[in-house]
Amino acid sequence: MSVASESGIETAADTAAYAPTDLTVPTRGRDRAAYDQELVHAILDEAYVCHLGFVRDGAPVVLPTLYGRVGERLYVHGSTGSRPLRMAGDARQQEADPGLAVCLTVTHVDGLVLARSAFHHSINYRSVVIHGTAHQVTDPEEKRTALDALVDHVVPGRSADSRPANAKELAATAVLSLDLAAVSAKVRTGGPNDDPEDLDLPHWAGVVPLRKGHDPLVPSADLAPGIETPDYLVEL
Repeated sequence: MSVASESGIETAADTAAYAPTDLTVPTRGRDRAAYDQELVHAILDEAYVCHLGFVRDGAPVVLPTLYGRVGERLYVHGSTGSRPLRMAGDARQQEADPGLAVCLTVTHVDGLVLARSAFHHSINYRSVVIHGTAHQVTDPEEKRTALDALVDHVVPGRSADSRPANAKELAATAVLSLDLAAVSAKVRTGGPNDDPEDLDLPHWAGVVPLRKGHDPLVPSADLAPGIETPDYLVEL
């Protein structure tokens, strides 16, 4: 549950919340901002892809990538040769290496909002923005936990039903960790916000709802005989 503070920013009531900071208070649409931990977790856990932003050689770079959450920490994976993973420091040596300053975002589009005026067209959405310093994960146990979380984030239960990475694959895979500290969510719901003078215009207005779904499974052509569809995929 969220309530509006005197500043107009929604904050959590009777639930854990992230503290607003200069980086996480939006300049526009403050009434749509929220810092409720449960809401942030729900938005993160429902998406598949995040966008990881950082600066390289003075220029901004934004990369789409998979991620996984373990408590109050996100993990992002990639090749050991990828730019952000080369630029981030070792998580065990944070005092010696400052890591990589990043901004990570996740967005769900829930509906297309069609107004009578072109100006007031919008979308209904849920988003999370995280600012922080990412570090490479080199501890073997944490790295395996992170990789399991990445697999289970896409399909819950899958990590226990697949071969774990071997030593060669682990050596070729790098993982970044990012703590959830400077975090905000932003949500828009409802219909169009047409101006009163436009309400009688002869144009349709409303919302085109969007939803995420799954088509029937397509088994691999070389699947061994006798392998049944696991329950976690049937439930998916």
